[in-house]
Amino acid sequence: MNVLTIRPRAEEVAGQPILRPLPSAQCRSVGPFVFFDHMLEADYAPGTGMDVRQHPHIGLSTLTYLFEGELQHKDSLGSDQRVKPGDVSWMTAGRGVAHVERTPADLMASGSRAHGLQVWLALPKELEDCEPSYSHYPAASLPRQESLGVRIRLIAGSGFCLESPVPVLSPTLYADLQLEAGATLTIPCEHPQRALYLVDGEALLDDQPIEPRSLLVLPEGVEYVLSACSGSQVVMIGGSPLDGPRRMNWNFVSSSPELIEQARSRWAAGDWPVVEGETSRIELPR
Repeated sequence: MNVLTIRPRAEEVAGQPILRPLPSAQCRSVGPFVFFDHMLEADYAPGTGMDVRQHPHIGLSTLTYLFEGELQHKDSLGSDQRVKPGDVSWMTAGRGVAHVERTPADLMASGSRAHGLQVWLALPKELEDCEPSYSHYPAASLPRQESLGVRIRLIAGSGFCLESPVPVLSPTLYADLQLEAGATLTIPCEHPQRALYLVDGEALLDDQPIEPRSLLVLPEGVEYVLSACSGSQVVMIGGSPLDGPRRMNWNFVSSSPELIEQARSRWAAGDWPVVEGETSRIELPR
């Protein structure tokens, strides 16, 4: 089985523990996906929570998808959206945007639990400098299908005969797969690049055990069978290859090193759109 296994590195963002398999030295991207964070299960006591202060992006779309807990998304476009489990929070940075993500005030007061994913998708070269935008898709708006112990929710893009309303900008597959014990699912070759991430449970890929919470990058054009040994949750990402290499520096993604340097200089100088009502921000790392 010619499958690349990427073991994620452990990180922490604003006190939230995460696992990050992308980017890695072994694999820089899968389809348009250039960044993959698994926000691990975390219980926040009353008075505490996630608080990712104001920070910038260019050249990418961010997608936040929660399993548990809630986040408040605010950005320099004026968006102020509460994101609940199963929702899609979709922000396209284009030429430049700033945003904040934090535990809502009421949950900060009462205490809460957080668990979810955030991914970054690189924009096609011709759209890297587009106008920024934000949209939100409630869980009920995402297409789903269920059969023989397999439940598929299409988060973004197209696949498994489903199409998400999320306005992706290149061929994309992002699916939440839940399998009951004993259930199987054929992993088709609908997209050239594909990868699987076992969030929970025990599962096999063509009778080989899947290492939990590692990213399995599948070779192009090969069909596989996913089998659940116990109740399992697997996330699948993929799409067409990027139209050339991307550079990533802090929160900036671009095919142009000049654009990244310009963005760094602008943020450092305070020449950037501001999230209304926010005074604190994350400074440019040295």
